Amino acid sequence: MRVFCASVATECNTFSPLRADFTDFAQSFYAPPGEHPDTPTLCSAVFPALRRRAAGGEIELIEGTATWAEPGGIVNGPTWDRLREEVLAQLRAALPVDAVVLGLHGAMIADNCVDCEGVLIEEVRCIVGPDVAIGVSFDPHSHLSARRTDNADIITVFKEFPHTDFVETGEACVDLTLRAARGEIKPVMSIFDVRMMDVLPTSRDPMRSFVDRLIGLEDRGTALSISVIHGFMAGDSPDLGAKVIAITDNDRATADRLSRELGMELFSFRGSATPEFLSARQALQYAAAAPHGPVVIADVWDNPGGGVAGDSTIILRTALDMGLTDIAFGTIWDPMAVRLCLAAGEGVRMKLRFGGKTSDAAGDPVDADVMIRQIQRNAVQSFGTSVVPLGDCAVIETQGIEIVLNSNRAQAFSPDLFTNLGVEATAKKILVVKSTNHFHGAFAPMAAEVIYAAVEGPYPNDPRKNAYTRLTRPLWPIVEKPHELEVL
Repeated sequence: MRVFCASVATECNTFSPLRADFTDFAQSFYAPPGEHPDTPTLCSAVFPALRRRAAGGEIELIEGTATWAEPGGIVNGPTWDRLREEVLAQLRAALPVDAVVLGLHGAMIADNCVDCEGVLIEEVRCIVGPDVAIGVSFDPHSHLSARRTDNADIITVFKEFPHTDFVETGEACVDLTLRAARGEIKPVMSIFDVRMMDVLPTSRDPMRSFVDRLIGLEDRGTALSISVIHGFMAGDSPDLGAKVIAITDNDRATADRLSRELGMELFSFRGSATPEFLSARQALQYAAAAPHGPVVIADVWDNPGGGVAGDSTIILRTALDMGLTDIAFGTIWDPMAVRLCLAAGEGVRMKLRFGGKTSDAAGDPVDADVMIRQIQRNAVQSFGTSVVPLGDCAVIETQGIEIVLNSNRAQAFSPDLFTNLGVEATAKKILVVKSTNHFHGAFAPMAAEVIYAAVEGPYPNDPRKNAYTRLTRPLWPIVEKPHELEVL
């Protein structure tokens, strides 16, 4: 059995001041055919899963391009056209194939295409015809269109937020797609529109118990796969919002029942799944008064994983104004400040302006006398078994606060963001990280406590106020009772 795989992925914040082009993909992760590393990346976990099947003689694998850009703004049209045509040309050259497996994100929007993944899947279907099995894996922070569900046989989505199950999701996508290609199963997919846009971390109830139930339904054979699209509130998409996907083996009634029942249960969680958010000052006061540390403060809205720059200085400036010390910040994105530190060298004290460069809503730049504690080229952090590039980095200290400056935008995933650069994370009273919830899996075990700070900035964090231009469906919280209204 001949199987083609490829991965093109990014998450686009259409309200972000950033823009994305091919350089963003090349800088984050770009692997031509045959050059995907042994370790999986977030959206390309289907590659190592398929390689294991090929090594066992089960399939003949034809690899296409695998690439990922750190979440940012809208992708420019020529970059989207280049990546799409690159993968489609590789597929045409691979024909005939029995199955296609795609590792996608699901929230990619280009300035010439609102539904990039939908177009790609549709064009793959046009090339391979109706009888070839197509499997796709998605991130839950994505937009699920009819164009995608009409053309894919299998869709699996990371169940966990933080996405600690991306390897398992890729493996499930591969397994179900190959079974469908062999005729062992006849997948029937049902989609329920939850009509809700909310933040749904699975590290706490009610989502923790909900996800455990989904896994149990799969384990008992009630469904082949059950997935939840959370939606991505920073993407101006007509398909914005949460949806439930239920896939059964040729059982339409069960698929429809599960997707609706689980979808309405998810809708009942609206407004209750999000953790308590504090202001910058409240979060710092609480952490400073804690009996011991480290207390981890998540700067949830200046999260590069949500497509913003990650150069907000608001919490840092608040900490400096409060005279707090024994804090480490990770990270502030500022390639120019990193370059100046690299030129100066370790152990040098100098005046430095850093942060606050990309938006007038993210605080002013900080001007400070700093000590350059450490510099490192091509620094990395881990996310499970995946390696996340930080680019060239510098650790600076000012007024008893250590700050990691990075040149590749990336949210905080792991304490080795600090320890790889010589910062003793466990010895700090307070750690401030720029992430919404992906940090939680690795930081929570070493944290005395985890708290969340909601600091206004360039991220559009309230669907009721966001200037959506493409949304025509009623969604909570924009509409209080969306299921009582007709969908246009």
